[in-house]
Amino acid sequence: MGRSITRRESLKQIASIAAASALPFWLLRPSSIVFAAESQPVPTESQLARMDEIANRFMAKYKVPGLSVAIARHGQFVYRKGFGLADVASGEKVTPDHLFRIASVSKPITSVAIFTLVEKGRLKLGDRVFGSGAVLGIDFASSYSERVQKITLEHLLTQTCGGWPNDASDPMFLNPGMNSHALIRWTLQNQPLQNEPGTHYAYSNFGYCILGRVIEKVGGQTYAEFVEQNVLSKCDVTDMRIAGNTLLDTAPGEVVYYGQNGESPYDMNVRRMDSHGGWIATPSDLVNFAMRVDGFSYTANILEPATIETMTTTTSANPNYAKGWMVNTLGNWWHSGSLPGTISIMVRTSSGLCWAALTNTRAEGMDLALDKMLWDMAEAVPEWRSGAIQGRPAF
Repeated sequence: MGRSITRRESLKQIASIAAASALPFWLLRPSSIVFAAESQPVPTESQLARMDEIANRFMAKYKVPGLSVAIARHGQFVYRKGFGLADVASGEKVTPDHLFRIASVSKPITSVAIFTLVEKGRLKLGDRVFGSGAVLGIDFASSYSERVQKITLEHLLTQTCGGWPNDASDPMFLNPGMNSHALIRWTLQNQPLQNEPGTHYAYSNFGYCILGRVIEKVGGQTYAEFVEQNVLSKCDVTDMRIAGNTLLDTAPGEVVYYGQNGESPYDMNVRRMDSHGGWIATPSDLVNFAMRVDGFSYTANILEPATIETMTTTTSANPNYAKGWMVNTLGNWWHSGSLPGTISIMVRTSSGLCWAALTNTRAEGMDLALDKMLWDMAEAVPEWRSGAIQGRPAF
């Protein structure tokens, strides 16, 4: 989010993201722990120091005030640590429990909410979104173009709706005074689709904004209420919420964000981004979420196996993007996020690892470097390499 589509596409070239790490048990928050039968390899003090060195080098290179990381293996948290400062002015240090904006890592959460409604029999992926008899009917206009009337839920989930890409014309960064309903009406009137739905991939924040409105209409609640009650609560996540826009809107326990190169983290309507980029969370929240939809048996999944398979299946338009998740041929699923003041990543690996990392600034090249940092931290512990670090891209 907030970057050109070329940067998004560059992330699709990342191969598997797989590793685990560990901290002494006393550093783990009990409410976040999911116990597993197998014990995990515990790194030595020197290995933990090496992980610190890797994180600190990343932070120094990209001038990152604060960073937070959480990793779980086979359903068990094995590493949680905060680095640097949550608030530079006050000197407050980042802890594993600080909240960060997660940007587009919100998209997998919205996808799971849609599939929750699918499992309830309230929606089907082939349901049309706009027009007579469609999910949103004529809520946003009395009539729609022929292309708009062809858009289905699956098109929105797979980023193949036919337009509204993440570039200078991205509706989500225009008309900041409009609420989501007014923005959808404006966009439908002023930004015609450039392609037939289902034929062309274009990363679309706006498409996921529309999915949020589908959840509200079919679920009968606000988007945030539905997700909190039907997704997050089932994942043992209670502190996530939709972000505020200004520094005065900072939530208790939330970090301060810092812009670079003239960017302003507090000059956006982040609250309107709810379903495509509006959540704040801890890395542990994201790992707890990922473990509940990972398709493994280490924890109880909140979706059926067939649903998870459908959710992570790609289209011919893009073999690396499924339905709210980036995927690769090695069986790893992930999503990254980017906003002024934020870089984020959440990963589920084929070897049973889940991790997440969040920062409170953004700089050019930092997204790929954050991924590399996590690889390097994992490789600091040789015991984690067997069966866990496979297919790593060359850096």
